[in-house]
Amino acid sequence: MNHRRIRPFNTRETYPEQNLDNDLCQAVVAGDTVYLRGQIAQDLDSRESVAVGDVEGQAEKAMANVAMLLDECGSSLDDVVKVVVYLTDIRFREPVYRVMGRWLKGVYPVSTGLVVSALARPEWLVEIDVTAVLSTSGDS
Repeated sequence: MNHRRIRPFNTRETYPEQNLDNDLCQAVVAGDTVYLRGQIAQDLDSRESVAVGDVEGQAEKAMANVAMLLDECGSSLDDVVKVVVYLTDIRFREPVYRVMGRWLKGVYPVSTGLVVSALARPEWLVEIDVTAVLSTSGDS
C-alpha cells in the first residue's frame, strides 16, 4: 500500500529548543484513512505559536489547522470519524468543546477527552488529534 505524507518536517526545526531529530509529517493518507498529527495553536507555515494564554483561540487555530490539512489530503471535516482531545486543565473542557462543536456540527465523530499534565510546549493548552476518511460522493 502506498502512503501519502503531507507536510513533512523535522523536529529539529519545529522544536529548536529541544535536542530532537525526528522526521515526521502533519498528515498521512493510508488507503482511505487520513491520520492527522495532533493539532495545536501553531501556524503550520511559520511554526509560530498563536493565541498564547487563550484556550478558546488555541482550539480555533487547532481546528482551522485540522480543516486545512484534511482539505490538503482530499478529505473534509464532514469525513472526521474520531477526535481525541488533550487538555492541560479540566476547566478548559467547555470552551474547547464549544469550539469543536461549531466546527463539527452534524458530523457525529467518536470522541475521547484526556487531561494531561503538559503538552510539547508550555504555552500549548489544547491538542486535537483527528482521524478521518477520504471524501466520497454521496456517502454518509
